[in-house]
Amino acid sequence: MKRMRDLLFLSFFFPLLAYAGGAEIVLDRAPIKTTDISSLQRGAKIFVNYCLTCHSANFMRYNRLKDLGLSKTQIKENLIFTGQKPGDLMEVAMKKKESEKWFGVTPPDLSVIARSRGVDWLYTYLRQFYRDDSTATGWNNLLFDRVAMPHVLYELQGEQQLIIEEIDDGKGGKHDVKKLVLSKPGTLTKTEYDIYVADLVNYLSYLGEPHAARRKQTGILVMLFLLGMLGLTYALKNDFWREVH
Repeated sequence: MKRMRDLLFLSFFFPLLAYAGGAEIVLDRAPIKTTDISSLQRGAKIFVNYCLTCHSANFMRYNRLKDLGLSKTQIKENLIFTGQKPGDLMEVAMKKKESEKWFGVTPPDLSVIARSRGVDWLYTYLRQFYRDDSTATGWNNLLFDRVAMPHVLYELQGEQQLIIEEIDDGKGGKHDVKKLVLSKPGTLTKTEYDIYVADLVNYLSYLGEPHAARRKQTGILVMLFLLGMLGLTYALKNDFWREVH
């Protein structure tokens, strides 16, 4: 119960931090679609390979991935690497004291990160890492300054370098404009990496509310039913009042 209260608190508090930490950055729209099963399957694979090492998802069980068209055997062979069972929660093996020692903070649980941060924030954040020798990890992020998280996807994206240009504002003054330039290519092209990140963010969005698609479908059916009942009710009313009028 306490964990749930903490997550709810963070879900309200983190957007304020995001705004304060990245007020100068225009968020890119995340090209996601939570009904795209293929994208969600790829995103789940990326999540367990790159995120679940440090971040947990304590409100999701592995066997819920069957909702994405995966069999129990596929889940065990391709998505579980820690000896856990399909019915277990997606917990991280790293202990809290170890994470605080290595990163300075405990990596947050990602169960509701898409709902607290927003998919556009996550999509932008995962593409804004750059090399910074002044930080403990050697990485920084244009959207989240001095972030403790290292760039775990750097081999795919490559290494970016921060460039600061002084621009005339047209009013006799000048201001700095920050931009990132790829200094060392990764194994993926920019377009391929953007799609890769979009798949991950798509799964994180699904992770925050697995029943979202079903809930929307149910809502549409309920509305259609109510509209149909409205017509029948109106016809019944006319029949009852026909002789009165």
